[in-house]
Amino acid sequence: MRKVSAVLFDLDGTLLDRESSLLKFIGSQYDRFNHELSLIEKESYINRFIELDARGYVWKDKVYSQLLKEFNITGLTWEDLLEDYVKNFKHSCIGFPHLHEVLRNLRQMGIKLGLVSNGKTLFQMDNVKALGIEGFFHSILISEAVGLRKPDQRIFQKALDELGVKAAHSIFVGDHPENDVRAARDIGMVGIWKRDDYWEEAEADFIIEDLAELFSITLEGVVLYEQN
Repeated sequence: MRKVSAVLFDLDGTLLDRESSLLKFIGSQYDRFNHELSLIEKESYINRFIELDARGYVWKDKVYSQLLKEFNITGLTWEDLLEDYVKNFKHSCIGFPHLHEVLRNLRQMGIKLGLVSNGKTLFQMDNVKALGIEGFFHSILISEAVGLRKPDQRIFQKALDELGVKAAHSIFVGDHPENDVRAARDIGMVGIWKRDDYWEEAEADFIIEDLAELFSITLEGVVLYEQN
């Protein structure tokens, strides 16, 4: 019987509803810089940012440089907009439903919790704190801080080492089929895909739509949420 004593999570698209958060932020940024952006339709500014952002895989210096060029904005620099993004995105962070409830219940069950995220250290930590979830985790690893990025198996192993657990007794929950699910499974963890409609499918041990579904998972030979 395989027992699971640790659950590790991705951040963006798994715990943080990045799509909703980004829409909220870009709308508020437009309002803050309305004097310089007023000749551009708000919807056009938002939609073009979302396109250029490419789901977060393009850093914002390039996104803002392109926006300024396309909309012929002369009263701002990309540095102005990037500084605003880094400073204020945290105020727009929206967690997925049942976020706190799920993390709290897992902790109460004695499960060790880890978070492994690609991204800039201070920016991602600001978002973790804004969601009010930092205190739930026994280990938080951000790629910039550790010099490793998913799907590199070493960042998963580092998290497991910090938690003091083996891959075979751990679960990883993420939205990216390759960087999260396949990478976690390749190192021997149970890989759970939190479905994202951007991808049609993922090779996962389980697929969930909502974080709360973690508590209804069953698999022959696996006992979830029990300590070793």
